[in-house]
Amino acid sequence: MKITEFLKHNYRHFNAAALIDAAEGYKTHLDKGGKMMVTLAGAMSTAEMGISLAEMIRQDKIQIISCTGANLEEDVFNLVAHDYYERVPNYRELTPADEQALLERHMNRVTDTCIPEMEAMRRIENVILEEWVKADQANEAYFPHEFFYKILLSGKLDASFQIDPKNSWLLEAAKKNLPMIVPGWEDSTLGNMFAGHVISGDVKKVHTVRTGIEYMMFLADWYTQNATEESTVGFFQIGGGIAGDFPICVVPMLHQDLQRTNVPLWGYFCQISDSTTSYGSYSGAVPNEKITWGKLGQDTPKYIVESDATIVAPLIFAIVLDQ
Repeated sequence: MKITEFLKHNYRHFNAAALIDAAEGYKTHLDKGGKMMVTLAGAMSTAEMGISLAEMIRQDKIQIISCTGANLEEDVFNLVAHDYYERVPNYRELTPADEQALLERHMNRVTDTCIPEMEAMRRIENVILEEWVKADQANEAYFPHEFFYKILLSGKLDASFQIDPKNSWLLEAAKKNLPMIVPGWEDSTLGNMFAGHVISGDVKKVHTVRTGIEYMMFLADWYTQNATEESTVGFFQIGGGIAGDFPICVVPMLHQDLQRTNVPLWGYFCQISDSTTSYGSYSGAVPNEKITWGKLGQDTPKYIVESDATIVAPLIFAIVLDQ
């Protein structure tokens, strides 16, 4: 039995049914000629979401991605250092002394998975620093994801691959030069490293890496060019936070600040989240709240699946891919 057949036979109610509805809505949106933005929050790259996400990129089911700086870099960390990762299935039982022992071994824990600092973070730092310095000396500036595209496409890391490269979503994105938004990149391991290299003088100009404001300017132009009444842009949000909050605001900005009132609203919306709506939690807000902010319309197809994205997203992708 195909995955899609199994899901449609068994997933009939509650969050299971919402999963099916969201996936079918995704397919309908694309079938009508629409485009889709996927946003990645949390630790989706360390959760190896690339296994399913890379195939979505290969099959042109995604036209633009917004992700945190952590998801940007952690896909590459996994690509070059997977053999050195350690899983800690009993992570809830760790004592402060256990955590200290992991620190002393340079193993940075993300829930049940430890990322090896020396094999992953420092290896990528050494390679990307060359690109930062090169751009800095040439008075050039690039977005954070463009620096990653450069090192991935250069072949410098090929000999270090420790997973099948077809499971790296960022490598697939680089091959297609997929448009990308990385808001708040400064809040990442390599963002911290870049700041350190500017402070130490290895890189002279902080704006060698372009900023979040420039990302919003890029997105404003991209959205204006790609969103039409006949071909709207959908919004598929994994988790909450800045990866989703930042790009969804481009529509009210275009309408209210630039007076581009002919630009359509987002044409589809789905969020996978287990966040609760308490004390103004935006990540847990139901989609209808976005109508009041000029992001979604009354008739925009809206879905929310309140569950673990590491379980739900690959299943939705499987249906979209007709697996």
